[in-house]
Amino acid sequence: MTSLLPSTQRALLRRLAVEQSENRVPSLIAGLIRDGETIWVDTRGQVGGRPSTTDTQYRVGSITKTFVAVLVMRLRDEGRLDLADKLDEYVPGTSIGKQSIGQILSHSSGLTAEPAGQWWERTPGGSADELLSTIDEHARRPTPRHGFHYSNVGFGVLGELVSRLRGAPWGEVLQREILEPLGMKRTTLSPVAPHAEGFAVHPWADVVLPEPAEDAGAMAPAGQLWSTFEDMASWARFVSGDTGEVLHPATVAEMRLPGSVDDGPEWRGGYGLGLQLMRYRGRRLAGHTGSMPGFLATVWTDPAEATGVIFMANTTAGVTGALATDLLDLLAEHEPRIPAAWEPRGDVDLQLLELTGQWYWGPTPYALRVLRDGLLDLSPWQGRGRASRFRANPDGTWTGLDGYYAGEILRVGRDESGVPTHLDLNTFIFTRTPYDSDAPVPGGVAGWRPAR
Repeated sequence: MTSLLPSTQRALLRRLAVEQSENRVPSLIAGLIRDGETIWVDTRGQVGGRPSTTDTQYRVGSITKTFVAVLVMRLRDEGRLDLADKLDEYVPGTSIGKQSIGQILSHSSGLTAEPAGQWWERTPGGSADELLSTIDEHARRPTPRHGFHYSNVGFGVLGELVSRLRGAPWGEVLQREILEPLGMKRTTLSPVAPHAEGFAVHPWADVVLPEPAEDAGAMAPAGQLWSTFEDMASWARFVSGDTGEVLHPATVAEMRLPGSVDDGPEWRGGYGLGLQLMRYRGRRLAGHTGSMPGFLATVWTDPAEATGVIFMANTTAGVTGALATDLLDLLAEHEPRIPAAWEPRGDVDLQLLELTGQWYWGPTPYALRVLRDGLLDLSPWQGRGRASRFRANPDGTWTGLDGYYAGEILRVGRDESGVPTHLDLNTFIFTRTPYDSDAPVPGGVAGWRPAR
């Protein structure tokens, strides 16, 4: 483990200790990841009379949903389903049969948050057939079209979808397709020693109440998993893009794009495809929080900074959401990332240099650069505007990867001698000078003249 400065470690430990002490948490473990390595981890409180370790299991609650989402996306990438497909095509007979798989993944299907019957997190779960039979007209909520409405039930349904398409219980599929390939040996459906016992802490006295840890049955895909700090660190790396052979990094990047938001246009929180999203002080975090009776857990990652934060606790309530972001703030304050030294590369396609430099969309200047990974970046020269990266295609065109031009095709126009004269980006013409009269600008160019 990379060692932080003693002053940094003390600042992080103090924040952890204050959280555990002031909120009376039986045990709490937290840590930070940078560049794929755990750079700090510490614990407060005890499990079974001793401090917990990175191998101590805690229940991680709704972080389970992120694993189910990856199983669904694997099916999508294999061509077994499309996110636009209706649920009825795979799991017929519910009141949300006309909703798409993508809507359920992004909590925008309008499905109720909790299943019918008793408090599902504290009682033994039933079968999938029993769960599906309760998803009738009373299970729909009058949310606006595409509105965010968190649904535990939806992920119970997605777990059944995975089971039906794979022909095996979703837990077995999870073990085979994710946990084993990623070496996550201590992530399980039921607790395996050493593990923490879940407690509720009395609000007005320093006593605890053991919480039940029932098998959630068909609702297990919404929050059943138990895991360790070590395994959650592996999962944080996965969410950041270190996906091994489990899923293509581009698919995980797709999962991190917002599918629904719950607090207006200047949103701070939202949901992608099975991943929670948060904007915090310029960071774009992805991951998930988790809670079950007796347990709280959080995994946040900042892919742009290759940084992640994790905490796990055995308490029903009390750990503040600010703990995770405060730890990220302390790391940035005490030991900000030091950029790698710049070095020229020997694998740059020099033919791309003729495309670089300034281009104009109408009168607006843009700059086109060659990135270190061979992509092109087309961005406004100054200020905000439509910026995108582009990946080369075999036929000489380029496909937009993000921003306004995601998925759009960029073509390079050339004169008779092969010199680039303009860029055709889905009908928008970029020219070397503003409204170049020699380029095929729609509507023609009459020429610049003084204002009268």
